[in-house]
Amino acid sequence: MSPNARAALLMTLSMAAFACEDALLKTMAVDVPIGALLFYIGLAGMLIFGAWVVFGPEGLRWRDLCHPLVVLRNLAEAICGVTFLTALSLGDLSIASAILQALPLMMTFGAALFLGEPVGWRRWSSIAIGFLGVLLIVRPGTDAFQPSSVLALIAVLSLTVRDLATRRLPDRIGSGLLTASAFGSMSVAGAVLLIVAGDPVFLPDAPMAGVMVVTLGFGLCGYITMVTATRIGEIGAIAPFRYSRLVFAIILGVLVFGERPDALALLGAAIIAGAGGYAMLREARLRRRAARLTADPFRSSVT
Repeated sequence: MSPNARAALLMTLSMAAFACEDALLKTMAVDVPIGALLFYIGLAGMLIFGAWVVFGPEGLRWRDLCHPLVVLRNLAEAICGVTFLTALSLGDLSIASAILQALPLMMTFGAALFLGEPVGWRRWSSIAIGFLGVLLIVRPGTDAFQPSSVLALIAVLSLTVRDLATRRLPDRIGSGLLTASAFGSMSVAGAVLLIVAGDPVFLPDAPMAGVMVVTLGFGLCGYITMVTATRIGEIGAIAPFRYSRLVFAIILGVLVFGERPDALALLGAAIIAGAGGYAMLREARLRRRAARLTADPFRSSVT
């Protein structure tokens, strides 16, 4: 297999793992307080990646945790954890996952608005079309509207803030530290949510602890395979396969939770996937063109 083919396969496996993680979280949210889920899974993830940072080549630098953009990133991660998990518990898995796929469009919009990155008419058009797809799914003011969709939208906005902050972080701050601190922020958010909601202390029994471990395993598997796919394949080649998460989410929603997304919701999901995939492909092409021009500044005058 070519590197791009291997990367596409890994990205598809990653999205399947994330969809399974979401399905397990939704299942556990029936019996476990959301704050407790965030606390335990966030704590476990922080310990795993924290050990990687401390004992690996990256090394732990406490001062980096106080960087304003790291603090902003962790705050956005905590808000996303609370809102998206609540959206999963209250609404349909397929609807929440479809709205989450608008993230690449929001990233393009946010990069143009706050970071001054140039965006041409093609990507502006894809953003507008993608937002139309979101409206077809959410449908505010109609009987099909699910209040949990608003929470999923807040989660997308939080992820956009997180990723925009990541783009401006200094290179010295490693990905391991960022991941460990993000899991830690989720754990803190879960503890705060438990206190605010007045929920009693929840101690999982052996079966529930096992399900939590499996859920975390799916999350870690998704993260590792996604990073590996991004490193070995071209962004433009693997970008469309990110939307396979939506396909897996719809299948799991139908088979496990008995969800029945209507035609407009499926159309909206397809529009979001198409618009987001085009925006990502367009951005990858522009980056390759910029890289070629940087390597050969006389190329533009010749071609």
